[in-house]
Amino acid sequence: MSVTLSPKFQIVIPKEIRELLHMKPGMKYELFTWGDDAIQIVPVRSIKELRGAYPNIDTTIEREPDREL
Repeated sequence: MSVTLSPKFQIVIPKEIRELLHMKPGMKYELFTWGDDAIQIVPVRSIKELRGAYPNIDTTIEREPDREL
């Protein structure tokens, strides 16, 4: 699937992709460069939305001796 960059440097994300990714007007995204010739679009999510997203993640960290609680 291809899109065209407008004279205002805008692109239209095809409906099929918007629906697949549940994109809605007003949602915020971060853009990152990927190599020398690509971009990655990542949704910005609030901390509330991310709660429970990684249930098995290990949150224990090894602290340096001067940082012990």
